[in-house]
Amino acid sequence: MDSMIAGLPLWAFLLAAAVTLGAGFVKGAIGFAMPLIMIAVLPSFMPAQTALAALILPVLVSNLHQSLRHGVAPALASGLKFWRIIIATMGGILITAPFVVDLPQQAMFLLLGVAVLFFAGLQLSGWSPDIPPRARGPIELTSGLIGGLYGGISGVWGPPSIVYLMAAKVEKTEMVRVMSVIFLMGAIVLTLAHLRSGVLNAETGVLSALMIIPAFGGMWLGYRAHDRMDPVRFKRWTLILLILSALNLLQRGLFA
Repeated sequence: MDSMIAGLPLWAFLLAAAVTLGAGFVKGAIGFAMPLIMIAVLPSFMPAQTALAALILPVLVSNLHQSLRHGVAPALASGLKFWRIIIATMGGILITAPFVVDLPQQAMFLLLGVAVLFFAGLQLSGWSPDIPPRARGPIELTSGLIGGLYGGISGVWGPPSIVYLMAAKVEKTEMVRVMSVIFLMGAIVLTLAHLRSGVLNAETGVLSALMIIPAFGGMWLGYRAHDRMDPVRFKRWTLILLILSALNLLQRGLFA
């Protein structure tokens, strides 16, 4: 009989830790994609709700650390500057998280995947939009709400906000900090919502807590890569990850 750790066979636990280590590296280097990677891979060898639970605490703690990497004052400034995205994201998560057990997800996967793939493709082609100041408020609210509605049922709410921040031409270091603040506030709401929904419980909570260790190992390596990365490479890798994320969303919507 296989040894069990946190409700998983030893082989599955070690594989989950390896996936989380890789997701942590990408998170440290680019500023996002930890939940995207984890939710894309983990359900292939564990139940989807267990996979969702496994990512909750690593995402919460990693975003707390990354948002405060350059100090409390810059984190607060970024949070105040982009408060609309944060509030809308939190609201969207609260709306959909209670329905994670029985809400059909395929349509949302498809809609979000098509939108992210379309924008990332335009950016790779050289398209660079100018967002008028008067339009930023409504666009921030819309992108945050869409991400939050999706995040409540999947644990991933980043792509719409990342799309907006890239279109707004936010500088590399601030973009990572802003993303981390947005993700942190969303992660707090997601954690509380799934403590209530039962997805995060005594057994899955242990698994999620243990995944913090490989997540931070990966982030430490990722920070070293980020600090050496010039803005052009940062944008290129961000777009590549967005495209891969979009393709994953589309295949889940079509074939799940």
